[in-house]
Amino acid sequence: MSKELTIIIFILVSFSILWSNIEIDLESGAVFTGYNDVRIPGDNGTLFSLKDDLKTNSDPYFRSRLIYHLNPKHHIILLYAPLTVKATGKVDKNLDFQGELFQANTALKSIYKFNSYRISYRYDFVRKTKVIFGLGFTAKIRDALISLANDDVKAEKKNVGFVPIINFELDWKMNGKLWLILEGDALAAPQGRAEDIALNLEYHPNKRIGFKIGYRLLEGGADNDEVYTFSLFHYAFLGLSYQF
Repeated sequence: MSKELTIIIFILVSFSILWSNIEIDLESGAVFTGYNDVRIPGDNGTLFSLKDDLKTNSDPYFRSRLIYHLNPKHHIILLYAPLTVKATGKVDKNLDFQGELFQANTALKSIYKFNSYRISYRYDFVRKTKVIFGLGFTAKIRDALISLANDDVKAEKKNVGFVPIINFELDWKMNGKLWLILEGDALAAPQGRAEDIALNLEYHPNKRIGFKIGYRLLEGGADNDEVYTFSLFHYAFLGLSYQF
C-alpha cells in the first residue's frame, strides 16, 4: 500500500470516527412571559413591567445545539439560543428610561432581546443502565438589548457580556425507548442570577433519532447602578435530535 493511500485511508477513518460522535439537537415551540421588570439606569430610572404595564404575546422560538461526545462520559456542547419578545401599550405614568423621558399615556413599543451563545463541557459522574448524571461548566455570551420608543422618543440599552454557569443533566430511562431528562444551566451570585432549565420526555425509536416534548424555564437578571432587570419566561416545546 502506498504512503499516499495510507494517509487518505487514515483521514477518512478519522473523519468517520469524529463525525459519528456528533449529535444535533433542534428545539422549537412557544415562549410566554412570566414577568419582565425593568429599571434603567438601575439607580434612578423608573421601574416598570414589560408584561404587566405593557402587553406581550406568546411568540414562537427556535434554538439549536451541537453535541460532541468525546466518549460516553465526556461531552462538549455548543448552543445557540436566540430570544426576542415585543411589547406594546400605554403606561399611566412618566417613564425615565435610559436618560429619556417617556410621557404618560403615549403609545409605546418595546423590544426585549436576550440571545445566548454557550459552550459547555460536561462529565457523567454516574452512567448506569437506567440513570445518567452529569455535571460541568458553561461559558455563556449574552447579547442583550432592551428598547423603548414612542412617536417622539427612542432609547435602548445594549449589553454584551460573559457569564460562567454550572451545567447539569439527569436522565432516567423509563423503558427501552423512553427517557425523562432534567437538564440545564444555572448559577446565582451577588451580581445576579441565571437559570435555563428544561424537563424533557424523550422517545428514541432507535440509537440515532430522538423526539422530545417538554417545558423550559428561563429566569434571571441583574441589579446594579447601571441596570435593574429581572425576567421569567416559560417555554413549551417539541424537539428532534440526530446522532451521526
